[in-house]
Amino acid sequence: PENLCIIMAAYNGEAFLAEQIASVLRGTYQNFILHIYDDCSTDTTESICKNFEKENTEKIVYHKNPKCKGVIQNFLQALEELDADYYMLCDQDDIWLETKVEETLHNMQGLEDTARKLPVAVFGDAKVVDENLQILAESFQRQSRFHSEKTDLPHLLMENKLLGCTVMINRALKEKLGSFPPQIRMHDWWLGLVASAFGTIGYIDEPLLLYRQHGKNIVGNTSQKNYLKNRLANLEKQQEVLYKTCGQAEAFLEVYREELSREQREVLSAFATIPEQNWFVRRYRIFRYGFFKSGLIRNIGVLFVI
Repeated sequence: PENLCIIMAAYNGEAFLAEQIASVLRGTYQNFILHIYDDCSTDTTESICKNFEKENTEKIVYHKNPKCKGVIQNFLQALEELDADYYMLCDQDDIWLETKVEETLHNMQGLEDTARKLPVAVFGDAKVVDENLQILAESFQRQSRFHSEKTDLPHLLMENKLLGCTVMINRALKEKLGSFPPQIRMHDWWLGLVASAFGTIGYIDEPLLLYRQHGKNIVGNTSQKNYLKNRLANLEKQQEVLYKTCGQAEAFLEVYREELSREQREVLSAFATIPEQNWFVRRYRIFRYGFFKSGLIRNIGVLFVI
């Protein structure tokens, strides 16, 4: 097995792809292979990747998906087929800081010492930049006002804390991955749930990369102000999103039922069946099990739309 697989999901990424690949190659830690999974791009993504592959045959492997999978399945299915001790997720449009891999791996191995080969996920912070790499925010986590340390199962069921482009997982977590049901909201969220239920999650409270915001981002940066504006504008849609999150919990319970403790099954079932309950029970369960988001404003929003 490889020591470290870096998995990059690429799709029509010609604008920023070369810069990102170059930043990964510049890192202080070099014992990795970068696997680029191209999800049927129609621009020059393929030729950019193949040029890098030709110049870095020991470091880069280019894969072209036979059919379009979408970003979630592209990442998760790549994880499934690669064999390594550690795996990192990589977007096509960011810039990795030179010590990103080294620091994350150091943190990971420290947790593995205490967790004794349990599933471990590590994630960190990022500087938010515009398409020209001008800094918009020194900290993604602080600008979003996330409580990054609250990664127990009830908190993670309600809100994803893991910023995918900063995530590393170990082999034990990869081997815990079962099927990937269509209800998965985001790949990093699913990995976080697995780590929370069966192992541990570490957070590095410093920026590991430049998180680039531009017109084509699939999941972008959300400041508190924008978060509020978007949610107030469409309360019905917010309820729909929240109920989809309950659907993800139901799928998780389905996949892992046999391996979960009785208490975990109770928590998952309580969250998954929230949409079926009456007004009072829905709100009671939020408090009874601690299904909270980060910060008072977000939680008031939940109680309002649920």
